[in-house]
Amino acid sequence: MISAGYCRLMSRYNTWQNTSLVTAADGLTNEDRWKDRGAFFQSIAATFNHLYWADALILERLKGNERPEETVKHSLTSPSDWVDFKALRFRRNEEVEEWSESLGDADLEGMLVWYPGDGFIRIEKPKALCAIQLFNHQTHHRGQIHAMLTAAGAEPEPTDVQMLT
Repeated sequence: MISAGYCRLMSRYNTWQNTSLVTAADGLTNEDRWKDRGAFFQSIAATFNHLYWADALILERLKGNERPEETVKHSLTSPSDWVDFKALRFRRNEEVEEWSESLGDADLEGMLVWYPGDGFIRIEKPKALCAIQLFNHQTHHRGQIHAMLTAAGAEPEPTDVQMLT
């Protein structure tokens, strides 16, 4: 389905695109980052936070944690400080890259099991599909952030994968 090389490419793309969006958002005021812009998670900051926490949840599942919600608490409002968020986001980017660098193709075979939310429902999905979901989910929400930033007058970089250096 996919390879470890695909995961490494997409991990680098994740870092590049997050850096672009954060750099563009640096030019906004805190009020502008938290302004309700009519998006699913309302604001640029809340969408950034959703992506930050969702990355942690999916990454924990990929690492074999069957109950990631017990340690990873999703929040649209935390972190609320922009400087703190940036440091945490860049560290999460590193975590995704470290995970992908540790992969061999065989690591993407088989099934993952986890128990979301209340911990009673068992979910079982192919590992490769879960890795695809990590990157697809990132791209989806970064697109929303890109649109909100552009509407706010910021200028993030292009999003084309072939532009990755």
